[in-house]
Amino acid sequence: MSTNIERFIARHPRVVDTVTVVTLFVLFLVGAEITLPGAGRREGLWPAAVIAVNACAGVLLSRSHPRTAVMVTTLCAMTASALGYLLTVLMLAPAMVAVYWLAVLTDRRTTRFYCVGMIVTLVATATILDPVDHPLVLKTVAPIAYVLVPVATGSARRMRHAYLDAVHTRAEHAERTRDEEARHRVTEERIRIARELHDVVAHHLALANAQATTAAHLARSNPEQTRRMLNDLTGTTSSALRELKATVGLLRHADDVDAPLEPAPGLSRLPELVDTVRSAGVGVALTTVGKERPLSPGVELTAFRIVQEALTNITKHAVGATACVRLAYSADRLTITVTNNATATVPAGPAVPVPARGFGLIGMRERARSVGGRLEAGHRPEGGYEVSTALPLYPQPSEEEERTS
Repeated sequence: MSTNIERFIARHPRVVDTVTVVTLFVLFLVGAEITLPGAGRREGLWPAAVIAVNACAGVLLSRSHPRTAVMVTTLCAMTASALGYLLTVLMLAPAMVAVYWLAVLTDRRTTRFYCVGMIVTLVATATILDPVDHPLVLKTVAPIAYVLVPVATGSARRMRHAYLDAVHTRAEHAERTRDEEARHRVTEERIRIARELHDVVAHHLALANAQATTAAHLARSNPEQTRRMLNDLTGTTSSALRELKATVGLLRHADDVDAPLEPAPGLSRLPELVDTVRSAGVGVALTTVGKERPLSPGVELTAFRIVQEALTNITKHAVGATACVRLAYSADRLTITVTNNATATVPAGPAVPVPARGFGLIGMRERARSVGGRLEAGHRPEGGYEVSTALPLYPQPSEEEERTS
């Protein structure tokens, strides 16, 4: 019911203003007829009617010019009081409506200023210029109460609207923040999965390509070694399929019971990785310095993937070179160094195109930063290439996370 009334008022403001003005005019005339026992009674209503017309005209300005409306209606009420009319709530109704809209549409300071001005002028006029000598209470307390009631009501409505606007703004901000956070998390997850797919696919395809190239090169001269290479190629492709299936399983739903649950690879699989790379024709030396320490799963996966990607790059771009993988444990850090002594010579066979721009090095740096580490890569003065990374034993917040926290 109340909702329908509010909609009607919002859609038909002129009709509402007309009804309000007519009602106030009638109330003003009725109030002009009210007198106290023993007080003199005025003859005729024409002065009250003239004042009522002006007061109602001022009310029509309440929404567009609330300050002017308050001044006009207050002046009309002062005139009526000076002519001997008793300032009842009926005669002050136009001024009450005007000051109500002033409280709704303006700020607290403006409302307080005009409210005090109305009270002072109405009380002063009724006290000093009253020709009928009405009781002092009706000339002081009553006008004050009649003004304060609409001011309090209008201020409450203004504060309620401000509160609702603030709530709406906060809700919009929270919704926008949730959307941005969701997009950010989706982007991070997409990059993480893309990085995993790149590491798995690039590594095994590079090994498979190197093994197939070597097997083709030795097919006639060394059939026995060719068979061993093809057997290794079968193992490489099978491992690639297993890891690819496990990585794609990251996209599974929670109720997908058939999804692979193979644990993430760690440093315990480095010997297997080294043997696989050796089968592709790359000599690899694996050394460990310091006492081995347990790593968190995230750091261990990061370490394995960095070594894997570094060896993959050697397999693709430095076939026939010798690689050295060095793990150095300290009290709080694991330093991994992968070097090769490539001299840019590649054995005979189909040339492997080198992409002008790859994502392997980018992915390694992202992995290192994600656990609070750092990675450096570049050519060595004595020849070859070196990838070095220092990882904390337990993941630390990255720089981006520290900025956003």
